Amino acid sequence: MEKDRATALVGGSELLRAGRADVFRIRERTRRRRVLRLVLVLGAVDGYLWYRYATENPIRLPSLPPEFVWYLPILFLILAIGLMALLPFFSGRSPHLLVRPEQIEVGLSEVRGLDAQVDEVVRTLDVFLGYATFREELGGNPRRGVLFEGPPGTGKTFLAKAMAKQAGVPFLFISAPAFQSMWFGMTAARIRSFFRALRKAARKEGGAIGFIEEIDAIGMDRGALAASPAEGGLGRAVAHTVSAGTGGMVNELLIQMQSFDQPPLWDRVRGRVVQWINAYLPADRQLRVGRPTYNNILLIAATNRAENLDPALLRPGRFDRRLYFDLPTKQGRRDLIDFFLARKAHAPELDDPGVRDRLAHDTFGYTPVMIEHLFDEALLVALKEGRREMTAADVYEAKLTEELGFKQPVVYTDADRAAVATHEAGHATAAYFLGRGRRLEVLSIIKRRRSLGLLAHGDEEERFTRSRSELEAQIAIALGGLVAEELFLGESGTGPASDLAAATDVAAKMVGAFGMAGSLISYEAMAEGPVGRRNLVARVLADEAGKRAVEDILAAQRERVAELLEENRDVVEALRDALLERDELVGDEIRVVIEKALAERS
Repeated sequence: MEKDRATALVGGSELLRAGRADVFRIRERTRRRRVLRLVLVLGAVDGYLWYRYATENPIRLPSLPPEFVWYLPILFLILAIGLMALLPFFSGRSPHLLVRPEQIEVGLSEVRGLDAQVDEVVRTLDVFLGYATFREELGGNPRRGVLFEGPPGTGKTFLAKAMAKQAGVPFLFISAPAFQSMWFGMTAARIRSFFRALRKAARKEGGAIGFIEEIDAIGMDRGALAASPAEGGLGRAVAHTVSAGTGGMVNELLIQMQSFDQPPLWDRVRGRVVQWINAYLPADRQLRVGRPTYNNILLIAATNRAENLDPALLRPGRFDRRLYFDLPTKQGRRDLIDFFLARKAHAPELDDPGVRDRLAHDTFGYTPVMIEHLFDEALLVALKEGRREMTAADVYEAKLTEELGFKQPVVYTDADRAAVATHEAGHATAAYFLGRGRRLEVLSIIKRRRSLGLLAHGDEEERFTRSRSELEAQIAIALGGLVAEELFLGESGTGPASDLAAATDVAAKMVGAFGMAGSLISYEAMAEGPVGRRNLVARVLADEAGKRAVEDILAAQRERVAELLEENRDVVEALRDALLERDELVGDEIRVVIEKALAERS
């Protein structure tokens, strides 16, 4: 349905079709001129050769004297020195990659999970291709730049390629770090060369799209690393820590984005000649200087650090539009799952709409790239077991490995094994009784990465906000392992270290950001320093009142979970014994153990 919608959206644009016709007309005109120049050059060479043949004066290769071989080492040395001297000048060429529309495999109809972005892109392409109508008849100024911002893997580069395919114009791709050169001044030269290539392609093809990946590498805020002003004033100046090279890159980028309509060399020479002639002519007989030709260029840039870009880049006239690429919604993930599974070998069970809906829910927080990678890993699991198609079990096995890590064959001592099982059983018991609306997914005492054991649990429904009681339940669940060790083993060990860090983080946010501890003061409102990023937990704990509030929250939830586990010792023991016997419980296996323990009470 989304494919039909995208196709109808693109195909139904009258301005898009008219603009594409203009692009093809300009491209055909350029092709004819290129053929004409080739015919003229070949005709001139052919005529010269016939002239030499008719006058009985054929072309002969020059002969070299026998002693020429003695001068070869000197000539090679001179040539090497010359190449080394010219090396800095060669480094000023733009390292971009030119991709033709016919070389791009994806179009807007293949984009999934980006409905709002595709709508905005189609409107941008409407104006880009129909620029003549938009400028001359409507009096508008087409968009010259679009900034794609959002987390990595959300489809920014993919959508830019689809735009170039849909527009039918050349696509000039470059990574911003590729602009940087070891030679002073050559970075700015590469930026100029890139925009020169953009203008040249636009004149020949009727339009061109430039894409700069990770633009924050050359577009950082020129004042972002400025040192703080000196205390007390007294007219003292404080030097900035931004290098001249960094500021020069931003300045050159700003100038080039403002100078899209810079005329080519021939037009500049003709303009100077006309100006020279007009200097000798009276005012009423001046020759007309031609207006600069409009270069139909659309610059797209992508970054996941848009807040660090220089403000001058984000003003209208440079990047006229900012499109945010968020993580896909549940419906967007379902569309992506349908799209990827249509291209990958899978068992019939994965065609069940219920299974796909469940998978869309379980991949909350996944980007499009992560979803595709998950299916690729699932195929590897199937191949490892001798099958040529993946099943739902393969997908969930790959998901578990990606999120939690590989199983590590570590042999625990009996004491460690009992401690880890008791710890994880305490987490699971607290999550079962306190985690309303949460689903227990995996309970394990198998070592993965740095974890000796784990409890994986998630929301039954897709959630975006949390209440105070839910945050308190998260803290209680995190403290469940520590309390279980104290109740059943007499003391806690080193296992709860990461749990305490997670509980402290949540409690600090309740105090310093969410206003859930009596005070409405937000520690996040404090300005950042000249170097480094915000650390809310450190700010809260550095304040005596904030630290006491965090301690009170942690102590209250520790007491709460202690009472809970004391009342449900049989559930903790049942889960502990099941883990000692089977090492790992998945999904309904956890619930069955808990419900059996509760049934035995009566």
